[in-house]
Amino acid sequence: MKRIAYIAICAALGASFEARAVGGIADVTIVDRDSGAILSPHYYRGEYWVAGNPGARYAIEIRNRLGERLLAVTSVDGVNVVSGETAGWDQAGYVFGPGERYQITGWRKTDTAVAAFTFTDSPNSYAERTGRPANVGVIGVAIFRERQPQPVYAPPVIGHTPVRPEAQRADESAQAPPLDAMTQTPAAGALGSAAAPMQRAPTPAPTPKLGTGHGEREYSYVNRTEFSRMQPQPNEVIRIHYDSLDNLFAMGIVKRPRPAPPTANPFPASPESQYVPDPPG
Repeated sequence: MKRIAYIAICAALGASFEARAVGGIADVTIVDRDSGAILSPHYYRGEYWVAGNPGARYAIEIRNRLGERLLAVTSVDGVNVVSGETAGWDQAGYVFGPGERYQITGWRKTDTAVAAFTFTDSPNSYAERTGRPANVGVIGVAIFRERQPQPVYAPPVIGHTPVRPEAQRADESAQAPPLDAMTQTPAAGALGSAAAPMQRAPTPAPTPKLGTGHGEREYSYVNRTEFSRMQPQPNEVIRIHYDSLDNLFAMGIVKRPRPAPPTANPFPASPESQYVPDPPG
């Protein structure tokens, strides 16, 4: 049968989304929900990184850039955010209409609730607490385009020969494919392995690695729908790694800002020139 997917109730969001998005046919950004800031991606050795604030809630914001529906199978720390399974491309995800955008704010609990994504120390992450610590610190979005229905060609009718109803029904049964063949989606076993592992920086992190916790329940409503994928493999895979700013400094992914040198005054005893001040207010 066709894979069940989810349609989120989408809302219009600010234009700052595009400035710091990662992706091609879909744009992905990470948003600090406590501050409202979009986390700037840092490109390092072929991978994108963002600095998360420990304790903050965050969202994965996705925008469909095409004029057709897309399916976004989304994982955090190697775990599917809808089903809680160890993430695979053939699993459930969110369906986005043409041009739609939406913030995925947590682990899907029901059709009306999620458990908020929170930046936390890796031992307290949902993945590590459920015995899956190997992929803590990475967010993945596998984008699938929808299979479009094939046009039906009707040849021109030259003449008409009456056909008995019994013979007509038998002829239609012989030509129609079985129901399973009409609704079957690609088999999961042929998907292959996930993307290549990340390249780790040589410098050890000074603080515990950041992961994603299982936060408080929040209202988040979705509808269910069916989605037939154009192909078994994703049309695009977007990966964004994350850790604390201190760890990104230590790994050399983010450069520490240089302090501005103090400015010396060559005439410290001379009064400054005075001009007309602005009025109050």
